Amino acid sequence: MPHDQHPHEPTSPVTTAQLNHTAVYAKDRRLSAEFLAVILGLKVGAPFGPFLPVDLGNGVTLDYYELSDEPIQSQHYAFLVPDEQFDSMIARLETVGVTYYADPNHTEPGRINRLFGGRGAYFDDPDGHNMEIMTRPYARP
Repeated sequence: MPHDQHPHEPTSPVTTAQLNHTAVYAKDRRLSAEFLAVILGLKVGAPFGPFLPVDLGNGVTLDYYELSDEPIQSQHYAFLVPDEQFDSMIARLETVGVTYYADPNHTEPGRINRLFGGRGAYFDDPDGHNMEIMTRPYARP
C-alpha cells in the first residue's frame, strides 16, 4: 500500500454512497469498544481524536465516543458474521455473563433465531445498545 493511502481508502473511485464510519455513544468508550471487539473477535484500534475505533471487516468503522454526563439513547447495530464463528460469539457472551435473545424485544432469553436460513441473536452492550449478530442477511423485497 502506498504510504499516502489510508488503509480504508478505496483503491478505485467510489461510485455510490457507502457507510464509512459512525459514532457509537458510550459512558466508557474503552469498556464498550473492547466488549464488542471481544464478542465479535475483532480488535480495538488506536484512539483517533476523541474516538476509539473498532474496524469491521467491510471497511466500516464504529467510532466509540464518550458521553459520560448525558444519558445514552439506545441504538440498534446488526452485524453479519461468519456462520463458523457464530457459536464462539455466543460462547463469549455466556462467558462474560451477557444474556442473548432470539428476538429484538428480548423476550426469548438464551435462545437464537433461524431467520432466512441462518442463525441470529440479540444482546445488550454495556450502554444498552441492542446488538444483533446474524449469519444470513435479511431477505428484503
